[in-house]
Amino acid sequence: MIEMIRNVYCVGRNYKLHAAELGNEVPTEPMIFMKPSHAVVPLEDAVLALPKDQGEVHYEGEIVIRIARDYVPGAVVDDLVDQMALGIDFTLRDVQSVIKKKGHPWTAAKGFKNSAPITGFIPFPGTGSVTEKDFTVLKNNEEVQRGNARDMIFSLQEIVDYIGARYGLGEGDVIFTGTPAGVGPASEGDTFALGWGEEQLGSCRIS
Repeated sequence: MIEMIRNVYCVGRNYKLHAAELGNEVPTEPMIFMKPSHAVVPLEDAVLALPKDQGEVHYEGEIVIRIARDYVPGAVVDDLVDQMALGIDFTLRDVQSVIKKKGHPWTAAKGFKNSAPITGFIPFPGTGSVTEKDFTVLKNNEEVQRGNARDMIFSLQEIVDYIGARYGLGEGDVIFTGTPAGVGPASEGDTFALGWGEEQLGSCRIS
């Protein structure tokens, strides 16, 4: 079960190879956008309905961290984060391309219903141990993404400091921390499974 979730922060372009595969510049500070909390759904053998009439929908697998207490300057990740999960940042890629050119907010491309499915939460192992395992995305039983927190452009500490200082962080907030290379289209009938090390944490099928 997913506990009560408040704000859903997301970090864009936080892996160099992902920025490169989409032809984007590597950011010099975290790129933060948000999804409505209504976009979050459990990724537990779920059947997800995604938009079919707005162009390509892309999957982006990510580590998701849960904030357990209010952020104050100087707070460290290991004191702020109690749990983690894996999630998919589903994105209307064609819509995003249009609104980026117009300079419009990303909400239409990122905030639609079912666009933020996440697995059940597991205890956060700490910043010293979270890099000991890769996370993976399997599409139709084939690995399409593999990432590790060590490869992030901005570390978990930099992310929470940036968001906490500018927007605030409190109990129940979650952060999608960015996706590695390998994103691609999701179509009706596709299945996705998210793994943490050798353990599968959740799966879904697109309807």
